[in-house]
Amino acid sequence: MTDWRELESRVYMGVFRRTPLVIVRGEGSRVWDEDGRSYLDLVAGWAVNSLGHCHPVVVEAIREQAGILIQTSNQYYTVPQLELAQLLVDNSPMDRVFFANSGAEANEGAMKLARKYGKTRLNGAYEVITTLKSFHGRTLAMVAATGKPAYQRDFVPLPPGFVNVPYNDISAIKQATTDKTCAVMLEPIQGEGGVNVPDQAYMEEVRAWCTERGLLLILDEIQTGVARTGTLWGFQQFGIEPDVMTLAKGLAGGVPIGAFMCKEEFSVLEPGDHGSTFGGNPLACAAGAAVMRFVVENDLAGRVRKVGSHLMEGLLGMKARRSDIVDVRGRGLLVAVELSEEKAPQVLSRCLERGLLVNSVSPTILRLMPALTITEAEIDEALEILESAL
Repeated sequence: MTDWRELESRVYMGVFRRTPLVIVRGEGSRVWDEDGRSYLDLVAGWAVNSLGHCHPVVVEAIREQAGILIQTSNQYYTVPQLELAQLLVDNSPMDRVFFANSGAEANEGAMKLARKYGKTRLNGAYEVITTLKSFHGRTLAMVAATGKPAYQRDFVPLPPGFVNVPYNDISAIKQATTDKTCAVMLEPIQGEGGVNVPDQAYMEEVRAWCTERGLLLILDEIQTGVARTGTLWGFQQFGIEPDVMTLAKGLAGGVPIGAFMCKEEFSVLEPGDHGSTFGGNPLACAAGAAVMRFVVENDLAGRVRKVGSHLMEGLLGMKARRSDIVDVRGRGLLVAVELSEEKAPQVLSRCLERGLLVNSVSPTILRLMPALTITEAEIDEALEILESAL
């Protein structure tokens, strides 16, 4: 039998701290390793497998489209691309969409739109205010946008034009705003930063400030979008609307895709301003359309609210019984458990031994982001394993 971990150590760039598990198959909220052992999956491809592993509607959409047309180019019209675009426009306050291949690419496109808007509408303004502990991607520009000095240190000089300020602090945004500012970009809930939920007033005040100053409000919905938080889009949790939003992760249920969207009045990109060879290809868009139809037609957001409440109640009960849990936070099925000691990696390992997959975003924080189709019985099973691991 091939030793896949040994092979990885020889041929793959060592950029991941991998959990010692080779996953060979998945179905619903479960995966199996090369020895046939099953695991309950609360990572879901980092919130990507929105309908679970190999959901029939995604599998069938991919199978059917693969037999018709996989890739052409954006020199031509293709049906799945326009069908998915219409679904997104019909189910959001946005009017225009562009498809990319990842969240980082979606955010890059949004930055280009913001800079063009600043150039043409704001006297050449080009700076974008982002927040500390954010995460917007791994390209050079998105590393500059991401407010994590540890991610930036080895890649300086970074592209200019990004100002990182504290999250959930409206005064910091106001103080950072100058005549060079063209936009503010936030995650409605910070995912990689530890599932940090902002105050209601903060989101309302940021929206008001951007409107007052004529700045674009860009919301990175890459992790919070597509019903993850219990509403179709994360911004609906706060009763506001962005001018631009970016999507990826759960949009195509496991097939690589990204998108940025904007309202008509902010749609300033013209032919030649942006493009992508693979972005919006028929295969990815067919999968995305299947996911969006399923999410909307089956009110998956409502289901997430119900199942997410069950998860939160279970975790809060665990917190009440234990002194080593200091906080439980999140919305829907994007939840963090913060520990009193730096033992999250050890807890992750003990969960793995017991057949549960979780994610550690810091030495003290475990993140749970299961498939939106997970059942309450599966959540109860996960809670029992987690408490045992603790």
